[in-house]
Amino acid sequence: MNTRILLIASAVFTGAIGLALTFAPDEIATVRQGSYTNDLRIVLQLCGALYCGFALTAWMAKGAALGGIYGRPIVIGNLTFYTIAALVLAKTCMASPSMDPMLLALAVVHASFALLFGYTMYTHPAQRT
Repeated sequence: MNTRILLIASAVFTGAIGLALTFAPDEIATVRQGSYTNDLRIVLQLCGALYCGFALTAWMAKGAALGGIYGRPIVIGNLTFYTIAALVLAKTCMASPSMDPMLLALAVVHASFALLFGYTMYTHPAQRT
C-alpha cells in the first residue's frame, strides 16, 4: 500500500472536518442540535483544532517511510485516533433510536482509516511494491 496516498487522504479528510469545526461551529451545532450553548461551541472549536493538527501531521509526514518500525509515532497516533473515533461514532449510532446517516458515514470513514493504519502498522515498508 502506498502510505503517501493514505496520508494525503487522511490529511484532506481531517483537514476538511477541522476547518469546518474551527470556523463554522455555530452552523454545525445548529444543524445537529437546533440550539446550543457557548460551551458546545468551545468544544467544537477545540475538536476542530485537533483535527487540523492531525491533518498537518499527516501532510508533513506524507513523504516519510511508514510501517513496521519506521514512522511508528505517526502511524500509532493515527491508528489510535481513528479507532477511538470510529468506536465512539459507532456507539452513538447504535444508541440513537433512528440511526443518523451522517454519523454512520463518519463512523465508516473513521473505521476505514483505522483499518488502513492498522495494516500499515504491521507491514514493513519494503514489502510494499
